[in-house]
Amino acid sequence: EAARAARNSLRDDAKELSLKLEQQNRELLERQDAEIRLATTNERNRIARDVHDSVGHLLSSAILQVGALLAVTRGDSARRGLNDLKSTLDDAMGSIRASVHGLFDESIDLRGQLEALAKSFAFCRLDFRYAVTTEPGRKLKYSLLAIAREALSNIIRHSDATRAQLSLVEHPAFYQLIVADNGTAGSYDPGAGIGLQNIRDRVASFRGVANITAGDGFRIFITIPKKEETP
Repeated sequence: EAARAARNSLRDDAKELSLKLEQQNRELLERQDAEIRLATTNERNRIARDVHDSVGHLLSSAILQVGALLAVTRGDSARRGLNDLKSTLDDAMGSIRASVHGLFDESIDLRGQLEALAKSFAFCRLDFRYAVTTEPGRKLKYSLLAIAREALSNIIRHSDATRAQLSLVEHPAFYQLIVADNGTAGSYDPGAGIGLQNIRDRVASFRGVANITAGDGFRIFITIPKKEETP
């Protein structure tokens, strides 16, 4: 019996150790992924800044110089050549701007920002879910982050919750953001407050719908159609 008990105890200890190692391995992989995303974001920002400050400045100077030459040039042939050159430079500037904006759009790590927001929320337990494969546009990313921050701040200021939820889920035609808790808001009026009005205004700018309730726990339920994600 003693040998059997010792064997069972050893087996249980081995299983517990195995589970702990698996958990630690998952956490290590998650940290590595976060570090990779952060490094990629920083590098994209650096490239975008370099392109904007160097190539963009040179192209702007060239466009101004061509414009000055056009102002003093009288020959039709020379003016046509300068106009063609100016048109080419304008196209190049437009391409550079589009590339820079594209890099900045990609540099906003929405998942990483929301994860960091969830980890910093120490008021109560927070269940976080992110299920997005098609990245929203830059403006919508900023708005979703601002809405999530405001909603979590409201929970801290007005709720006595012991558990909360933050989720962003992509559906075929829309994005769905939910922030909710299990607390009581007392006499808190979800129709009042500048913060909540800002949330409604942000959602309305994307032609989305924001349902905010405080009856059975504080809850913000937002849907934003994909086709309206960049107003």
